[in-house]
Amino acid sequence: MKISEDVWKFLQQHLGYSDEEMKKFRENPRNAEVISKAPDLMNKTIVFEVVDSHGCNSQHKVGDKFYFDGSGNLITKLCPSRVCFSALSSMAPLLYSASELFYAGVDPNEMRFKRVGCNDVGVDCGGWGHIVMEARIEDRKKE
Repeated sequence: MKISEDVWKFLQQHLGYSDEEMKKFRENPRNAEVISKAPDLMNKTIVFEVVDSHGCNSQHKVGDKFYFDGSGNLITKLCPSRVCFSALSSMAPLLYSASELFYAGVDPNEMRFKRVGCNDVGVDCGGWGHIVMEARIEDRKKE
């Protein structure tokens, strides 16, 4: 798919790239491939749902959901009012994997290992609590 000059100019401004940096960016064929597929991913929401929780100091409960847009940005207005950094940081590898699978033409919902746990090991192992979250990708709801 050919990318219009308007898109390249937008990206240069959006990313704050100099002309030299933009030249390097455009020379990488993977960037063009990702940009050509990005509009489809922007119509998706990546959701992490708490499927197990015990002793969570941030009070995350089973059924709580964390929402990310297709660019990997946390959609804070849809998330719990308190978000544990330990839980948030553990989502990063699956968030990245979901994007990579999507760009490779594979349905991220077919990911075999789609659960992550927060870094707290729980009271039985000397911590406080622990939550487990499962990732999925959904069509974006129109607001």
